[in-house]
Amino acid sequence: MKPKTIIKIAVDLAMTLLLFCLMAYLLVGETVHEWLGVSMFALFILHHALNLNWHSNLAKGRYSPLRIFQTLVNILLLAAMVSLMISGIMLSREVFAFLPISGGTGFARTLHMLGGYWGFLLMSLHLGLHWGMVMGMLRKAAHISKPNAVRTGLLRIATVFVCAFGIYAFVKNDIAFYLFLKTRFVFFDLEQPLILFFAEYLGMMALWAATAYYIGKLLRHCEKGGPR
Repeated sequence: MKPKTIIKIAVDLAMTLLLFCLMAYLLVGETVHEWLGVSMFALFILHHALNLNWHSNLAKGRYSPLRIFQTLVNILLLAAMVSLMISGIMLSREVFAFLPISGGTGFARTLHMLGGYWGFLLMSLHLGLHWGMVMGMLRKAAHISKPNAVRTGLLRIATVFVCAFGIYAFVKNDIAFYLFLKTRFVFFDLEQPLILFFAEYLGMMALWAATAYYIGKLLRHCEKGGPR
């Protein structure tokens, strides 16, 4: 595996782990949340620097339905991350407290909430759109060269259960309320164990990643005109 590929994987893994911690705002504390946010944005910039080819090829080639979907997810994710950083700086009481920023707190809080939850959803979709590549790397690392019907079946059953748990977590935590501004305040169960919080968000990430993965498969199938 090339060094650049290893760095890409490490950056993406670090961003995924940071994302879970960032969603647990009240459970990890404000100061930790701010520093994790700065780290996330730095990794996000590095991620784009490592994938400059994507930017340079935006105006090239044909835009198939799959490419349109991938590009839309990526652009919206970029917008969510930028909105998070801007609103995060405006709301900062620790890392950027030295900046002479006053006013706009209400707008910044709303923007930060929208950017946070839409960013989580969009990053999950982004992961799902690249899941085939991730699985290919894992199979190569594990020296798995031949398909196995039993293994594939077990993985699909596990995916169904995890996604079902993700639906439960989505409803339980009123995520739709935050995505569509039905409420402007995020509620946390401060008595909930951190491990259960992460499990619920892992389930939701798996749900949206699986959704994107199968949308991608469907769009590829449509591009090929179906089975011949």
